[in-house]
Amino acid sequence: MFFLIAALTFSFIVKAQDDRQEIINDIKPLNKACFDCHGQQYYTYTNENTGQEVRKEMCESYLLDDSLYYQSNHFSFACIDCHSGDYESYPHPPAARMEQLYTCTDCHGFTETDQKYQFSKIEDAYYESVHYEREGDNFSCWDCHDPHSYVVKARRTTDIKEIISYNNAQCLECHANEDKFKLLTGEKMNVLEQHDWLPNQQAHFNSVRCIECHTAVDEELLIAHQVMPADSAVRNCVECHSQNSLLLSTLYKHQVKENRKKNGFVNGVILNDSYVIGASRNETLNKVSIALFILTLGGILVHALLRIFITKKR
Repeated sequence: MFFLIAALTFSFIVKAQDDRQEIINDIKPLNKACFDCHGQQYYTYTNENTGQEVRKEMCESYLLDDSLYYQSNHFSFACIDCHSGDYESYPHPPAARMEQLYTCTDCHGFTETDQKYQFSKIEDAYYESVHYEREGDNFSCWDCHDPHSYVVKARRTTDIKEIISYNNAQCLECHANEDKFKLLTGEKMNVLEQHDWLPNQQAHFNSVRCIECHTAVDEELLIAHQVMPADSAVRNCVECHSQNSLLLSTLYKHQVKENRKKNGFVNGVILNDSYVIGASRNETLNKVSIALFILTLGGILVHALLRIFITKKR
């Protein structure tokens, strides 16, 4: 039975990978012209007025990695699904560059599958965030969730450290980059200096997401989106280092729900060999219990067969 389940699981994974690759193979030709320019540091085009071939360096902001794109959540889209068809001409017309870009909620939140992710509530929380208050419509979902590379990391791995690293990199893309931060705000910022009050600073950066301390907790959302001003951030150690830890409502919430859906019970999230969330069962103990149960049944079966054999022999 175990080998049958393993074989079925493996075949399902292989089929999913094959289906994904088939979609990518169909999309790549449609996006080739875009990545021929935006996928490399230098690009060329013909000046229609002079007839001369022009060689330019791609602006870093528009330089894309096609390998990351085809690993992202949006791998199945052609570029012009989201960008104006005017981009099919080179060089791109100025009017196309000024177009209003889509935001996440222009596409997400309308299907039955999307409903469970509560995009409308995420949008409401975002409109109350310090990002929107300061920048208005000049700041959008895209500034944090680059549609050309973004993946929902928490749904691709159960490694909490990997999730933390990926999520924090989204924040540090601007907050640890002085040039980008100054471009958006006109101000200077040094993340390490701003957090010099934090004990064991590096350990916190490696083990906790920025949003744990910098967003308002919302019990209904898996990921809080109401980013608070710096002076409202959590600074009280007890908020996290306690029995009713703030982390239970934020960092580990997703894993608990995913484990419940996968295993049929609330499975504990364990760090450093100790429970940080009250759990009813443990996966390792479950496997040991099943193994003992199978061995017991096997012992009973062998004993019964021996009794039958001995009885017949008499």
